[in-house]
Amino acid sequence: MKARALSVGGAWEFEPEVFPDDRGLFVSPFQHEAFAEAVGAPLFAVAQASASVSRRGVARGVHYARTAPGCAKYVTCSRGRVLDIVVDLRVGSPTFGTWDSVELAGDDFRAVYLPPGLGHAFIALDDHSTVHYLLSRAYEPADELAVSLVDPDLALPVPADAVLSERDRIAPGLVLARDNGLLPVHAA
Repeated sequence: MKARALSVGGAWEFEPEVFPDDRGLFVSPFQHEAFAEAVGAPLFAVAQASASVSRRGVARGVHYARTAPGCAKYVTCSRGRVLDIVVDLRVGSPTFGTWDSVELAGDDFRAVYLPPGLGHAFIALDDHSTVHYLLSRAYEPADELAVSLVDPDLALPVPADAVLSERDRIAPGLVLARDNGLLPVHAA
């Protein structure tokens, strides 16, 4: 498995080897040894596995969990394609406000790891794009927050005609979220 550090501190892309033959293929999208070697620690204890299915043009995010405790994520796409976006929302982080992206697709089995404090978003590039998440804690609605996907300060590659939920449409920008004390702190 190949591992690549993203430009957002603590975030990683993983690309497993795919073994095709005349029957189909075999792949291991998560491999403990490769993950621990790259990240420097084993994968978090999985508290919840979730999935979302989106039509082409849907954009979801930038979502994050209130810290503490925060929520780590291991994200894959099993069908379709998405542009997966990681945003550093940790006030005081050397990479605060920066983002990086990886195209995840059902036919290449790449994955993205996000430690607590990072924001997550994606844009569905195909109909029926299916994204799977392993989460370090169960979903707690009161602790789930969002920063605007279309915040000009972030300048994320979100198409003007992207389909957003009401929650994502009214989410505050990065500066407003920071000034209101809604963002995680790097030291936490």
